[in-house]
Amino acid sequence: MSVTVDGDKSVSVPPRLRRLLRGPRPESVPTVVGTACTVVGLIDVAAGVFPRFRHSRMHTLAEVLPGALGPFAAALSLSAGILLLLLAHGLKRHKRRAWRAAVVLLPAGAVAQFAYRHSIVGVLVSLTLCALLIRHRDQFRALPDPRSRWRALANFVLLGASSLALGLVIVSVHPGRVVGDPSIADRLQHVLYGLFGVEGPVDYAGRTSWTVAYSLGALGLLTAVTTIYFAFRPEHPAARLTEDDESRLRALLATHGGRDSLGHFALRRDKAVVFSPSGKAAVCYRVVSGVMLAGGDPIGDVEAWPGAIERFMDEAKAHSWTPAVMGCSERGGEVWTRETGLTALELGDEAVVDVADFSLAGRAMRNVRQMVGRIERNGYETRVRRARDIGATELERIRRAAADWRGTDTERGFSMALGRIGDPADGDCVIATAHLPGSGDGPHGDLKAVLHFVPWGRDGMSLELMRRDRSADPGMNELLIVASLQAAGKLGVQRVSLNFAMFRSALARGERLGAGPVLRCWRGLLIFLSRWFQIESLYKFNAKFRPRWEPRFMVFRSSRDLPRIGIAAMQAEGFVNFSLPRPFRPRDRRPCGHTPRTAQEHEVRAA
Repeated sequence: MSVTVDGDKSVSVPPRLRRLLRGPRPESVPTVVGTACTVVGLIDVAAGVFPRFRHSRMHTLAEVLPGALGPFAAALSLSAGILLLLLAHGLKRHKRRAWRAAVVLLPAGAVAQFAYRHSIVGVLVSLTLCALLIRHRDQFRALPDPRSRWRALANFVLLGASSLALGLVIVSVHPGRVVGDPSIADRLQHVLYGLFGVEGPVDYAGRTSWTVAYSLGALGLLTAVTTIYFAFRPEHPAARLTEDDESRLRALLATHGGRDSLGHFALRRDKAVVFSPSGKAAVCYRVVSGVMLAGGDPIGDVEAWPGAIERFMDEAKAHSWTPAVMGCSERGGEVWTRETGLTALELGDEAVVDVADFSLAGRAMRNVRQMVGRIERNGYETRVRRARDIGATELERIRRAAADWRGTDTERGFSMALGRIGDPADGDCVIATAHLPGSGDGPHGDLKAVLHFVPWGRDGMSLELMRRDRSADPGMNELLIVASLQAAGKLGVQRVSLNFAMFRSALARGERLGAGPVLRCWRGLLIFLSRWFQIESLYKFNAKFRPRWEPRFMVFRSSRDLPRIGIAAMQAEGFVNFSLPRPFRPRDRRPCGHTPRTAQEHEVRAA
């Protein structure tokens, strides 16, 4: 929290005083209500599906839950249970729309209790839970998450598949009432017909036929209604960086961009931004699976950081998002933890090379020197230029080559990636290219590898992308990094940030003489994970250039959030993709067991 003085300087308020100003901490009613809805929903589904459950020792408990014991009651119990299960997660996250739906659903269940079963206790249970929601309505004010129309299709596929599976259970849990011996195909056909309200080939004795029909019809209706709702509800699109926001960020970077090597990555246009009250600082973020991910340090004046951080936390609270910061510096981590009470965890180290100290001489650089010399003897040439100094035709060829050499369907990177090359607004970016004269028969001419750097203040640059032609000689990245470092002086660059090495210190300490069993086990696990995530290989690749290591941190609220933040971070970085797959095309075919990698990962693995 910060106080603005004369509309200019933001003065930080300590966390203890901030808690006093905001009042007592609210009770965890949403969590209790959400858990209660989950339990009630599961019991309602069981009461609607399994006849033995309704007449077992749990009958007394089932009596006080929404639903009745007749054919219509079974369908009502099943529908109420599924809806409560769907609402439970939203209630735990303080979502306003989930609260509204629950407040409507619970009285409807109470009416069903009285009209069909005359159960006063059941009415009291439903109304008590509803009264609890109304009493604490101020705790359910979270706004909707960013979403798209694909949610309707996902709901139809997932809920439809669940309805089909649950329908097979409903058809099969009455063995003593089934007429004849229907096959699995007959049962499946009966479920498919029943979801559309049509009678199927399976017949039952007594009122069981009506019970099954009502239950299947309820499942089909529930799938249709929820899908229609998701398809036609008002859309709350994901935030994007506007032109005005980008202009304000570029103005802040022009003055304060030298503080953080990740500052320019805030200009990704798939991020949103919040500014401090004075406008002198900003935090850029993206929302992934309910996690509000910020990358790097806040942008702008350090004295105004608390104001931007407070706006970030207020936005997270308004939507009930989980706040997290990926890859902030040590100073940034100190400000984040001081202002918010969050916790910091060291993620790894950033490799930074001081141009004045870099040299290929000496025994430590022998491997790099020999590799670069071998490639140069094979006829490769390098060019290191600002993006604004490259012609439009060649720039388009570089952009197309980088896309073709990507190796994956999605662009990877979030906190340390810009996601574009050759944009007119990014004229200060540096592009290093490797060429092999006389090999211009390919689709990209003699171009064999590309490195893309973004500005880091006025005297630095940060490596954003490494791509190469897979048919080129190994060592293209080493060649271009050395060429970039050697040409940096002419470009006015004094420091170069290379790749980020996850858990670098753990790998380094674990391989030292005398390392303890805990460190060795931790290093062994990291090496095992390196089969899928380039942890060890990136560390060793960066270490070739004798950099200084700058620690980077992750900031989070509690250890319970770590699994969720980890999955969201992998989604943002492009390592995990939960979106619907593209239609199959013949050129997508790959050998069985092949995991696509970026050209950077191919080169690092080869090195």
